[in-house]
Amino acid sequence: MPAFRRFPRRSAAALAVVIALTAPAVAEAAELLVFERRGCTWCGRFEAEIAPVYEKTDEGRQAPLRRVDIDADGPPADVALAAPVRLAPTFVLIDAGREIGRITGYMSDEAFWGLLGTLTERLAPAS
Repeated sequence: MPAFRRFPRRSAAALAVVIALTAPAVAEAAELLVFERRGCTWCGRFEAEIAPVYEKTDEGRQAPLRRVDIDADGPPADVALAAPVRLAPTFVLIDAGREIGRITGYMSDEAFWGLLGTLTERLAPAS
């Protein structure tokens, strides 16, 4: 086989490897993005009332917290949001890199757990 016929296959394979290594990784597991802002009173209430126990709950094990500073970080490149996040705190449930749903604002622990429970019901069951 002439060398020029083998070259494109090798180039395609090499290109696929380069793309795989340089493309942003897509999150495979569920996670709860917490969009925060420095000085946000309601973010502070969430931090005091929910954050200390979150990882010990079923929801916390199913969708661990990932914090995002709205002003410093901007939206993560590895997730597809349904719409921009403008208010803090906003909680966005992500599964396999895609938004499942969101909670905008924080009023109380009771409201948060109720809304989060509704969102986590949309997650695919763990296999």
